[in-house]
Amino acid sequence: MQDPNERRIVQEEIVRGPAGADVNIVEQRTRVEPTPAERQLGTLYRAKQVVWLLVGLLVALIALRFVLLLLGANMNTGFGALILTLTQPFVAPFLPLFNEQNARVEFSALIAIAVYLLLGWALSKLLEIMLAPRTPPASY
Repeated sequence: MQDPNERRIVQEEIVRGPAGADVNIVEQRTRVEPTPAERQLGTLYRAKQVVWLLVGLLVALIALRFVLLLLGANMNTGFGALILTLTQPFVAPFLPLFNEQNARVEFSALIAIAVYLLLGWALSKLLEIMLAPRTPPASY
């Protein structure tokens, strides 16, 4: 029985001789195919990358909102309005915490950043639990 975590090594040897020549050309190739466990780790790594990309973008937008409001930017036109519109659904649940409707400094945005980072970490750990390959039991 083959171990599922053992790498499969494929070796090829190609012998070619040019037409009418006395010399043969030997070409050797070695290819290592990933194990099922390595493929599973690759999937896990990619899923975690996607989670942290989305969490990072969201946190960056909320932080930008916080800084723009702190510096007194005009949030009714242009870029300020865009940032406010994009982040409003994500910050809205936290606004009543400090009664900051239309405030210049939104401390609730900082709470939102902490909560979304915590959710990203929890989702990343959940992906590890679900997708990480199981180690084979040790034989005694």
